[in-house]
Amino acid sequence: MAGGGGGSLSSPSASFLSSPTPTPPPRLLRRCSTKSASRDSPILRPKKPPPLFCAAAATPTPAPAAASKSAGSWRDLCSLNAWVVRDYRRLVDSVGALEPALRRLSEEQLKAKTAEFRSRLTRGETLADVQADAFAVVREAARRTLGMRHFDVQIIGGAVLHDGCIAEMKTGEGKTLVSTLAAYLNALTGKGVHVVTVNDYLAQRDAEWMGRVHRFLGLTVGLIQAGMKSDERRASYRCDITYTNNSELGFDYLRDNLSRNKEQLVMRWPRPFHFAIVDEVDSVLIDEGRNPLLISGEDNRDAVRYPIAAKVAELLMEGVHYTVELKGNNIDLTEDGVAHAEIILGTDDLWDENDPWARFVMNALKAKVFYRRDVQYIVRDGKAIIINELTGRVEPKRRWSDGIHQAVEAKEGLKIQADSVIVAQITYQSLFKLYPKLSGMTGTAKTEEKEFSKMFKMPVIEVPTNLPNIRVDLPIQAFATARGKWQYVRAEVESMFQLGRPVLVGTTSVESSEYLSELLKVHKIPHNVLNARPKYAAREAEIIAQAGRKHAITISTNMAGRGTDIILGGNPKMLAKEIVEDNILPFLTHEPPNIDMEGESTSHKGLSNVELSPSSVGLLAKAAIMSKYIHKSERNEWSLSKAKSTIAESIEMGQMIGMEKLQERMTEESEMYPLCDAIGLAYLSVLRDCEVHCSFEGAAVKRLGGLHVVGTSLHESRRIDNQLRGRAGRQGDPGSTRFMVSLQDEIFQKFNLDTEWAVRLISRITNDEDIAIESNVVVKQLLGLQINAEKYYFGIRKSLVEFDEVLEVQRKHVYNLRQVILSGDSESCSEQIFQYMQAVADEIVLVNVDPQKPPKAWNLVKLLDEFVSLGGKLSESFKDIREQNLQSALEQMQGWGPVKADSFALPNMPLPPDSFRGIRKRTSSITRWFSICVDDTSKKGRYTNTVNLLRKYFGDFLIATYLNAVQESRYDDAYIGGIEREVLLKTLDTLWKDHLVNMNKLSSAVNVRSFGHRNPLEEYKIDGCRFFISMLSATRRLTVESLVHYWSSPMESEEIFNTEDQ
Repeated sequence: MAGGGGGSLSSPSASFLSSPTPTPPPRLLRRCSTKSASRDSPILRPKKPPPLFCAAAATPTPAPAAASKSAGSWRDLCSLNAWVVRDYRRLVDSVGALEPALRRLSEEQLKAKTAEFRSRLTRGETLADVQADAFAVVREAARRTLGMRHFDVQIIGGAVLHDGCIAEMKTGEGKTLVSTLAAYLNALTGKGVHVVTVNDYLAQRDAEWMGRVHRFLGLTVGLIQAGMKSDERRASYRCDITYTNNSELGFDYLRDNLSRNKEQLVMRWPRPFHFAIVDEVDSVLIDEGRNPLLISGEDNRDAVRYPIAAKVAELLMEGVHYTVELKGNNIDLTEDGVAHAEIILGTDDLWDENDPWARFVMNALKAKVFYRRDVQYIVRDGKAIIINELTGRVEPKRRWSDGIHQAVEAKEGLKIQADSVIVAQITYQSLFKLYPKLSGMTGTAKTEEKEFSKMFKMPVIEVPTNLPNIRVDLPIQAFATARGKWQYVRAEVESMFQLGRPVLVGTTSVESSEYLSELLKVHKIPHNVLNARPKYAAREAEIIAQAGRKHAITISTNMAGRGTDIILGGNPKMLAKEIVEDNILPFLTHEPPNIDMEGESTSHKGLSNVELSPSSVGLLAKAAIMSKYIHKSERNEWSLSKAKSTIAESIEMGQMIGMEKLQERMTEESEMYPLCDAIGLAYLSVLRDCEVHCSFEGAAVKRLGGLHVVGTSLHESRRIDNQLRGRAGRQGDPGSTRFMVSLQDEIFQKFNLDTEWAVRLISRITNDEDIAIESNVVVKQLLGLQINAEKYYFGIRKSLVEFDEVLEVQRKHVYNLRQVILSGDSESCSEQIFQYMQAVADEIVLVNVDPQKPPKAWNLVKLLDEFVSLGGKLSESFKDIREQNLQSALEQMQGWGPVKADSFALPNMPLPPDSFRGIRKRTSSITRWFSICVDDTSKKGRYTNTVNLLRKYFGDFLIATYLNAVQESRYDDAYIGGIEREVLLKTLDTLWKDHLVNMNKLSSAVNVRSFGHRNPLEEYKIDGCRFFISMLSATRRLTVESLVHYWSSPMESEEIFNTEDQ
């Protein structure tokens, strides 16, 4: 059997089912005029909707076989995707041909294949040479360890991933299992493979589940989770295959580039990235693409201003004091608004640099207008916690930047957290571009194919489904008012409930999901809610497990769209676990569940009960008696979490050991009260009953038409809507979808859709504004708006990527420099310092001289002052040197011939200390001279040679003075190397942090220049390059000054040892 995102592909046995009497599907009822309606005329619905189960349950009439085959053939001939897939079929045939021979191998022989493949690679073969053999071995290993055999289409999916493409595979087609093929093949190189998911739960599930295949074949499998210590992370990254989520990966990279010694590094440096498989790649690279990962420090200076600004925002009125632009989330103060705010705050200028209020007032207005409670965030435990609008999940560790989060906290009257100061940042686009080879998989990528191809050079290959998709997508219904939409949604859910079909209703916010829940409660329709509130989110797995059962109604935000499959008839494993917990938990602990943490119990109203066999009832009773005995015999009361973890561990153990061995152990240890064995045995027995029950119920649900999905609003991308549609019709199951939208929905207001024409159209036909229309004209208009929204957000992402590319180049330079400093020995550190010192001397010389003019025209006074200002013993050496001395020395040099590069000095000027002893230091000196001579960046002229000798003299003098001071300190080499590395890193980190702040300010400022007909991106590139050059120059100067000062008076410079930035 092949596995999918939530379970194996299976169909109930026919022997369990009675054949239903075939009945012709009823037709949709439509109210039409007696006159012939035009093709695009609106189709009106009566006030009370008809029994919608008729339309939804109806099976579409299949086309004649010949016609269907002909259409498919023409489609294949015209489709590039079909030609690509056809090419992969040759690999599928090769893998299939190897299968019989591999089945005859023993486990030891199969495991030995990994060493054989690695040996072939060391002998010069490529991954392409071993691909078919490796895929066949993984298929056989999965069959033996998981009971799943890769389908042919899954082999194609694995090949797509190996080729660095995006594999689009529909929901339930087994993307999780597909990843094992490409992960195993690329892990054979020993360079590491990262399998990246969207959250910790999926990473842990996949590492444990799919990791069994890799461990069976002799590979090491690592897992990165939030809260892990550095040693655990380091060990996981050293494994052949590492499972992690995208945020942990990004933050580990940033933290490694903030570490002060190489012992703190956790990734595989110097090459931490080799090959990555990104699950739900569209979510990571597109949905999360606008949100950079930030590591920030705290700044409490302005905390008191936020509550005051929030009070000001409450007093300002929209349309009078400020205007709102929903599309770009922009607010502009009017002249009256500015004057009003200044009067309230008692200031003459909101933009006064000494008393700046403008930023706080604007943020307070944005928090008031754009950031709504239970839509963009929820309040929990005195904190404003962000809701990811695309996934519907809360993100406790994430905060809005630029003072927005503090403004939201002030609006809600919460404690104001400190402002954030950026220490390190990177976008997901920049992070994943660091991989030489990148692939991804998702169920919805084709609509964003151009974006993936243009920005990431990753083609999207649509992998065929294993079974035909028979889902019915019903026409979109549009309503003039939100009231009418919600009434129709309620009516559709009620009609499906009466029929017995499971329903999943997708909403866009916590607020709307709870509004619909109240509507259903009024009509006494049992249902479950799944949204970001803790009491619901804690039971996510249980709610999804029930969502495919007969009569199950589930209202969900986008949380139900990723990572788990809704199985028709229910998930037997989750149902069995729930039954075991219900029967045993009361005997293990008396602690009541914390609803805020554990969640409300899942509603079972309307659902059929699982009939347990007498053996299951007996085993549950035995486990309950043992639980009661253990509870009484132990003095300390068990906590609810301990009891739950005991049951979970017992269930996992039972699945690994099996029923026969557990029964043997129970017999052998009958006097020892083996609780874990008893729970595991009871679970396996209950699981068999649940599998039978779910099989029967799943067959019944299929006869009724499968899962029905209702979307209550169009999203800003068709891809998100397709994710919701994909919940129905998994793995060839029947199913249907229906989207109901209102012209009052946020997307239409945000993009300024003129909805008056639709309202006028309805009013001409009927006096009822709540009626639904299914006009092609209306639907095309709405879908066109959705496409425009996609283009708009693509433009934003494209702009962000282009702006980030500037910072990406700079980040690579800084981080590569950090790794050289961190990973290098003391000699490389010293050489880096010598280069810094020569560069500082060069800058001082080149700023004050002009090779096209004679030395008399040079600013030698400023040159000497700047050089002496570097500190240390330079002031003593040059205390008697004046401009005339240097001028005289330069004049004497005019007639000089060849000079010694390793012992050069200007005539009548101070001699550098004799510190260039040893071959390495002399070589270094000569190398620096060659670099000066071949420097093409500096200005050329008649006096270039004189300028070069001046650069050589001051550079050598600075370096020799430094070396002399180090030698006089009499510290050992290890101590000196530690100080040098510490100063190099600290100055680089400090100025890089300031540079990030400046670049963020610049990115906001350059947009204003577009009013002067100047390209903001080009302006950003020019100024960003100038900022970066200045930052590097300041880094070198500060490093040199710090080191010269330290070794001149080391006892006065102990603050350099402080590794924590103030």
